[in-house]
Amino acid sequence: MRFDNSRESDNIEDRRGGGGGLPIGGKSIGLGTIVLALVAMYFGVDPSVVLNQAALAPSPQAETRSEAPPANDPETLFVRKVLGETEDTWQQIFKLNGRDYIAPTLVLFSGSTPTACGTGQAAMGPFYCPSDQKVYIDLSFYQELKSRFKAPGDFAQAYVIAHEVGHHVQNLLGISGKVMAARSRASEKESNALSVRLELQADCLAGVWAQNADKARAILEAGDVEEALRAATAIGDDALQKQAKGFAVPDSFTHGSSEQRVRWFKRGMESGQLGACNTFQAKML
Repeated sequence: MRFDNSRESDNIEDRRGGGGGLPIGGKSIGLGTIVLALVAMYFGVDPSVVLNQAALAPSPQAETRSEAPPANDPETLFVRKVLGETEDTWQQIFKLNGRDYIAPTLVLFSGSTPTACGTGQAAMGPFYCPSDQKVYIDLSFYQELKSRFKAPGDFAQAYVIAHEVGHHVQNLLGISGKVMAARSRASEKESNALSVRLELQADCLAGVWAQNADKARAILEAGDVEEALRAATAIGDDALQKQAKGFAVPDSFTHGSSEQRVRWFKRGMESGQLGACNTFQAKML
C-alpha cells in the first residue's frame, strides 16, 4: 500500500500493556479459557457459557503488566493511516448521499479489554461494538493472519480494519439495529443466516472503501487486492470450521463461506457503490 497522500487518524485509543487476563465479575480469565471459548463458538456453543463457568472458579494469580508500546510505533502508525483513509472515504460517500459520517474510535488492546458490548478478547479477533461505536483489535491478530491463516501483506491487514469499519457504517445507516431485532425473533438457523448477510455486506463495504480510497489517493499497489482476497478466503466460516474440527456445518455459519466473502468483497471493490452491497435482497450470496 502507498500512504503518500494519506493522513493519520487521531481517533485511536491505545490500551495496550494492560495485562493479558480477561476480567469477568472481578476475576481474570486466562488465555487457555479464552481458547476454549473460541473453540466452543466454532461448535455453535455460546462462548459465554465457558467464560461464565471460568468466572466461578478460584481467581488465578494476577498477571504481570507489560509496558505499553509507544504511540508512534510502526504498527500504530499503519493503523492510524488506514483508519484515516476510512474516515476520509466514508465521509465523502456519506456526503454524496446527504448524510453525516461520524467516525468510530479504534481501540488497540493486548489480551483483553472491557467494552460496552461486554468483555473483548484477542482470541476472538477484531470486532466492532455498536453500543460504543468502537472498533477493537489486538495487533497480534496480524501475526495470526500471516502465520496461521497464510494471508500476509499490509492490504490484508487494512481489509480487516475496513471490514470492522463496514460494521460501523451499517450501524450509522440503521442496518445493524434492524438485523439485531430480526435475529432476536428468529430461530437459530434463521439468526445465523441473517448474521451471514450482515457480515458479507461488511465485506462488500470494505471493497467499496478500497475502490474509492484508491481512486482518490492511489493507495493500492500491485498484488494488494490479492492479499485481501487471501485474507477473506482464510477467514471464511468453512475454512475456520474445517481447521477447528475437520468439517464444516453450513447452518452454523455466521460470517459466510470463503467463496462468499471473496465474492462480496470483489463486488464492492468493482462497483465502489453502496447500492451494490444489499446482501439482504440478494437471492444468491
